[in-house]
Amino acid sequence: MSRSSTSRTRERVLQFVRSFIADKGYSPSVSDIVTGCGLSSPNLAQYHLNVLEREGVLRRTPGVFRSIQLVQRDNIEVPLLGVIAAGSPIPVPEAGNWASEAEEMLDLSRDLVGDGSNLFALRVRGRSMIDACVMDGDIVVMEAKQTAIDGDMVAVWLKDEHEVTLKRIYREENQVRLQPANRQMEPLYVFPENVMIQGRVVAVIRKFSR
Repeated sequence: MSRSSTSRTRERVLQFVRSFIADKGYSPSVSDIVTGCGLSSPNLAQYHLNVLEREGVLRRTPGVFRSIQLVQRDNIEVPLLGVIAAGSPIPVPEAGNWASEAEEMLDLSRDLVGDGSNLFALRVRGRSMIDACVMDGDIVVMEAKQTAIDGDMVAVWLKDEHEVTLKRIYREENQVRLQPANRQMEPLYVFPENVMIQGRVVAVIRKFSR
């Protein structure tokens, strides 16, 4: 099982525990988790529970049946959905969808990302935003929305080209200027009807590791 697959399984276990407690008012047993998450064995469920406990996400009382408790933290989990170009626009399968499921879940402090809802993250490819301290390989956390004010750094879907790019947006008379933050690169000018804003950058993460 790959690392990303293992992370997705652990996230599924955590979500099952949350839903079970919310629905029934008490915590699931290991057998409940095995059945509910489609795991191959109780040992695998115990493994993921042990990791979640070490990470401080939940706690258990040794020797006590149904003792799983969720630990309240001022954090938020944000799905990493794929790549966005900070340079020439790149194709994505369809507007607004970088991946059918998260590559991984990023556990981020609300001090970093604020109280926004509908957050997702993308890995940056390219150097067009380096003067805004967004480097190749960084992760940008986006608030999914279709509106922005001039100067916002946004993910823009170019409908005719079926491409997406990360730029600052400015509206100028009969066109939209997508401005890189790199003095060596020229802005991109497009018609307003060709632009669909997919999200606004709320945070940048550098050299993020789990």
